[in-house]
Amino acid sequence: QVQVVESGGGLVQPGGSLRLSCVASGSASSINAMGWYRQAPGKERELVARITRGDSTSYGDSVKGRFTISRDNAKNTAYLQMNSLKPEDTALYYCKVSWNLMNAWGQGTQVTVSS
Repeated sequence: QVQVVESGGGLVQPGGSLRLSCVASGSASSINAMGWYRQAPGKERELVARITRGDSTSYGDSVKGRFTISRDNAKNTAYLQMNSLKPEDTALYYCKVSWNLMNAWGQGTQVTVSS
């Protein structure tokens, strides 16, 4: 079993920044990819950013240039630095961890961008 816990969400004004953290713990001996996804009310879950063990990254089009994903392999932790936040970034942000053709999701952390 692998447990995934996200943290760092909150309320921020437009133009502000937040940093999300995702920690994976348990029996995953070699995590491959870690990714952030988000889901707003009435919308489908979408990819925000993803990073492989070798630090190859990919981003959703709407966050390119504003968000940065990074990871600490020794700590099985991924980070999402979010800058220049917009009201449309408001969503529940989930972390997904992948290893050996298996996946685990966290419960999500809420990000609200509003004045």
